[in-house]
Amino acid sequence: MSGSQNNEPQAQMSAEDIFTQRLNKAEELQNAGVLPFGERYDGIAPIADTRASYNAEADENEEQPACVAGRLMSRRIMGNAIFADVRDSSERVQLFISKKLIGAEPFKMFKKLLDIGDIIGVKGSLFVTKTGELSIKVAEYKLLSKSLRSLPEKFHGLTNVEQRYRQRYLDLIMNQDSRKVFQQRFEVIREIRKYLETKGYLEVETPMLQPMAGGASANPFKTYYEALSSEMFMRIAPELYLKRLLVGGFEKVYELNRNFRNEGMSRRHNPEFTMIEIYEAYGDCRTMMDLVEEMVTTIAENVFGTLKIEHADGKVIDLTRPWRRAPYHDLVKEKAGDDWFDISHEERVKRAKEMDLFIEDSWPDFEITNEVYEKLIEKTLIQPTFVTRLPAQLVPLAKACPDDESLVDVFELEINGQEIAPGYSELNDPVEQRRRFMEQYERTREEGDNVNEKVDQDFLTALEHGMPPAGGMGIGIDRLVMMLTGAESIRDVVLFPQMRINK
Repeated sequence: MSGSQNNEPQAQMSAEDIFTQRLNKAEELQNAGVLPFGERYDGIAPIADTRASYNAEADENEEQPACVAGRLMSRRIMGNAIFADVRDSSERVQLFISKKLIGAEPFKMFKKLLDIGDIIGVKGSLFVTKTGELSIKVAEYKLLSKSLRSLPEKFHGLTNVEQRYRQRYLDLIMNQDSRKVFQQRFEVIREIRKYLETKGYLEVETPMLQPMAGGASANPFKTYYEALSSEMFMRIAPELYLKRLLVGGFEKVYELNRNFRNEGMSRRHNPEFTMIEIYEAYGDCRTMMDLVEEMVTTIAENVFGTLKIEHADGKVIDLTRPWRRAPYHDLVKEKAGDDWFDISHEERVKRAKEMDLFIEDSWPDFEITNEVYEKLIEKTLIQPTFVTRLPAQLVPLAKACPDDESLVDVFELEINGQEIAPGYSELNDPVEQRRRFMEQYERTREEGDNVNEKVDQDFLTALEHGMPPAGGMGIGIDRLVMMLTGAESIRDVVLFPQMRINK
């Protein structure tokens, strides 16, 4: 008798007809004394471990027990036998269900009332079929959860990209490559924590709801705290609180958590994102360069087993140390001309426009220069590059370079054409910090602004108590995972990315 796919008849049915049919099956199961949305199931082992436990050298009469649970992904009815595939988070395994072995009624129930997508537990023994497939000969099974809606068609899966993001649970069920990316993401985060612990860093927690949006230049999400009758902000960065901890005597700290920026969405930006910020007293930006270089290469070797990361477009990112270090001014000169920093403002505007950049004549020179860098240079930095010595106006929380106060002692780590991590020699001079905050405030102030509402006076007071010289760094976890896995969009590495609300 030829085999049949149990879910083929449903292919011609509407989604609501399938739902109704399965709801009726659930009621029939309930009437037969079977809980359609079952109970605890003890004794299970991951399918991957169960497969690995099989001893091919064992005597054929020696039973090798197996107990697994997972989602029914396919089945083939062959008269008085059924072959089915069940999958858990670790692997898949074939089931062999024999009417003779489990009995007529359980066999009939499996055949008529179970569907693709149902979650079941099975007990039996491992064996290898005539075709060489490791399988479980099922002695008993139990329905653990009835699936009332059908899964996407097996061979095409989720072809609608937006549906993959909106219904991530279906993407994870049907797309093993997607599941693998997220497993790797969590391994990367685990390796980061493990690495920093070996280096003596302490993981801390700071407020995500803050009275001032500080530590970065970004548009915050606003809310209102009823109990305090005051406006509050979802944090855009934890930096100013972590520096308070340096003042308080914690010398090596980090926080791995969520930040929120009320800005645009793109394949490289999500308004809610994961970042780690790290601070080390008595260090500087070179301390942070060495740290991130060693940490990323350690992660790549431990999680991916290589320092050469291949992307789908054929590009190979080579993480082999040492990584390139290039001054910001040198990169700009390579693109815009050796005399770029010597020409007049008018000539600089003219030349930038000739490079097809949108420039306002009123922009200050550092903004025009940074437009050249961000639009024409950054995307070309595919291999790991520390871009150093940035204009002071861009980074108000960093120390000036000792030989040129118009520049700050910082880096931006660029890999695959995007910033992965900025790092600073942190500014710990409270007088200079106040001056820079005020300069930034004057540059962006609007009519009616109150300086005490725009400048974090408590942070300045903390600095006045003395903060040790320090190195600090932030790493965008989402972008790091994109680079390491070869994902082309940030939505491919964020489980539940922000999507436009359907109305």
